[in-house]
Amino acid sequence: MSEITQNIPVLVLGSGGRLGRLLRRIWARHPPAGVDLHFQSRRAHAHPQSHQWSPGQPADTLPVCDTVIALWGQTEGDAEALALNASLAGQSRAVALACGATRLLHLSSAAIYGGAVDATETTPAAPVNDYGRAKLALEMRVAGFDDPGLRHVCLRLANVVGADSLAPALRRGTPVILDRFADGEGPLRSYIGPEDLADILIALARVPPGDLPATLNVAAPEPVAMQALTTAAGRDITWRDAPPMALQRVTMDTTRLAQLLPALNPTSDAAVLIERWQQHLSTD
Repeated sequence: MSEITQNIPVLVLGSGGRLGRLLRRIWARHPPAGVDLHFQSRRAHAHPQSHQWSPGQPADTLPVCDTVIALWGQTEGDAEALALNASLAGQSRAVALACGATRLLHLSSAAIYGGAVDATETTPAAPVNDYGRAKLALEMRVAGFDDPGLRHVCLRLANVVGADSLAPALRRGTPVILDRFADGEGPLRSYIGPEDLADILIALARVPPGDLPATLNVAAPEPVAMQALTTAAGRDITWRDAPPMALQRVTMDTTRLAQLLPALNPTSDAAVLIERWQQHLSTD
């Protein structure tokens, strides 16, 4: 008798946000094998496995799942508004426990490193803005969780092409304003393409929970120049002198990611990153 395999149930929290919508479109075009994706958002959407639910509501309406991916979070506003990120970590935990998950992927950020170059997961956090400090507070909250059977992982996410601060300017079609530094070059950042991120998240759902690290840098192996992305998108650049506190290079080391998921090879090619993103552009 042939062995019956069961798909891995995965619940994506915050699927109605900018990053969530982008990932939903990618997974709709390229459904991952062996995975049943469920999507939570505050507003209903057309996906057959969508769940309209808000933090604070009873979690018994959400599906049983093996993995919870918490995309939700506050990316803008003052320090008080950004403090919501740490609070949402507790909401994510409550959902994961209620749904019987064995792992919970929290979205942190490269911003916790401040201006570090090639930061590893053991590089001391040194955020320089409220967003980075809010994500560090999230990680500190997660570090205090002690849940037998539930593995918590903080993903220190690079800039996501199509969901970062550069994306709105690329979509408008007007010249993009970039800082020019003393060497004549612009900003250099760790990036990850949305398709590569989608693959990484699904791959992490397949890793045995005990093999998952508490923190993980998520980025392509080589940094990407914002100038290269802008040019690949066919946009003109308006240069301005970089202000004194501007950071030219903010990059992460991805050795741990490569060791954990050796079959994946995220691209650092600006032209490929832009082309793939543009395939998933939508007005929603």
